[in-house]
Amino acid sequence: MKALFRAFFWIAISVALFILATNVWIVSTTGDQIYEKDDIPGNDVALVLGTSKQTIEGRPNRFFVERMNAAADLYEKRKIKHLLVSGDNSSKYYNEPRDMLKALGDLSVPENDISLDFAGFRTLDSVVRSKEVFGQESITIVTQKFHCYRSLFIANKFGINAVAYSADKDNSIGLNLAFREVLARTYAVVDLYIFQSQPKFLGEKIQLEI
Repeated sequence: MKALFRAFFWIAISVALFILATNVWIVSTTGDQIYEKDDIPGNDVALVLGTSKQTIEGRPNRFFVERMNAAADLYEKRKIKHLLVSGDNSSKYYNEPRDMLKALGDLSVPENDISLDFAGFRTLDSVVRSKEVFGQESITIVTQKFHCYRSLFIANKFGINAVAYSADKDNSIGLNLAFREVLARTYAVVDLYIFQSQPKFLGEKIQLEI
């Protein structure tokens, strides 16, 4: 039993160190690509990462609201010319890109300057498809700061010249979400460097009207 306990102990220590190392790697290599104010460099296209417009309880999702406001702000300040909104479209009852299109329209962003990516099932899909399907070598990613690090890490791995605009109005997040993001960063390293994952769908190239 003692030998078994020691084995589990060292396995747990090794896993914890791996999680710590991967998080330090991602945060330390992408932090200088994140902007929170008007000094963000301009780009033709902003990639707006999708999330549900409502919480499970049916209330407005502040992450959705913040991302839409941040994207509209970048457009209004002419930091970008076009918005590529990418999210999950898993059923006729759940359509993140359509929800983002409507919200951005309510914020006075013209529909002609918005393109929809319906196959952004996860962060990797959205980021990689911005290059492989929509032909963008340089993008501005719009999401919350905790999510910017992982998004930029993926972009860097695929040779995309990316910066990120933090959509946060309130940087605080719950412990559950913080823990999930820590694990998601570790999984991103495994996904990219061991599994060498690709988006679920690629398909034909789509030319953005910029």
